[in-house]
Amino acid sequence: MDGGAAAISKPIVLITNDDGIDAPGLRFLVDLLVATNRYRVLVCAPASDQSAVSHSITWRHALSAKRVEIEGATAFAVTGTPADCASLGISGKIFDGVVPDLVISGINIGCNCGYHVIYSGTVAGAREAFLYGVPALAMSLNWMRDKSTVNDLKLAAEVCLPIVNAVLSELKNKTYPQGSFLNIDVPTDVAHHKGFKITKQGKYMIRIGWEQTNVNAPSMESYQTANIDVDMTPISENNASVPEESHLLFKRVLSKGHIEEDEAEDTDHKALQEGYITITPLGVLSHMEADAMPYFKDWVLHLASSL
Repeated sequence: MDGGAAAISKPIVLITNDDGIDAPGLRFLVDLLVATNRYRVLVCAPASDQSAVSHSITWRHALSAKRVEIEGATAFAVTGTPADCASLGISGKIFDGVVPDLVISGINIGCNCGYHVIYSGTVAGAREAFLYGVPALAMSLNWMRDKSTVNDLKLAAEVCLPIVNAVLSELKNKTYPQGSFLNIDVPTDVAHHKGFKITKQGKYMIRIGWEQTNVNAPSMESYQTANIDVDMTPISENNASVPEESHLLFKRVLSKGHIEEDEAEDTDHKALQEGYITITPLGVLSHMEADAMPYFKDWVLHLASSL
């Protein structure tokens, strides 16, 4: 087999994220996958930080895709959301007909557990691929300000590599289940993790409130606002814009005193806090609490009788 044929036979992995194409988590993951020489690596990621945009998509206008040089990979920066990037990346339109075998979204700065899965652009990137039948993983590091370092993102990529290898091996053998995508969270102390643990999505949530402000600056943490010192040039933010006198500015703030957490042993955030790398299979359908259906069946009967 010649070198060209060997390259074509390699599994194809598409990387996206929500922190933006310059984020160190994405770059470390790409570098690691390229270094294995086992995979063909594609990148289709947001041109700027798209953290916490959930599963929003761009509908009313065209997206711009700009070629970006990342050694060993074919990469594009896209003026869209993580879901846009995943969708475009698997469409066959941007990579000359090539459709990836696996999509990986991350590695995100900050965990994506419990109810925060709903807000996560990282999870949305994986979910979008799954919606269109492409296996997908979302990866996040439980980043802690003043404790985590940029090297932890590199370690997170390394400890997640066995998951990537195992999934692609099972895909090749046609033994990988098609009914879910995987949400992976790596503990803060990556170097001393306790191993992998299959978990279910819990109810963990840090409540978010509002605060009036005079400055139009980012209020949520991303790689640009975390205490990371890397040789990259993030998208500039206008931190000094002042609204017109008749306008009010409000920013979101984390209400750390209002944390809801599911104490069940097999939930994602609890296991993450115990030091495990959590692997949570997720679907797309929204399921109600088990006791809600009988109530609403009875409720609609009374509703019909009142007409």
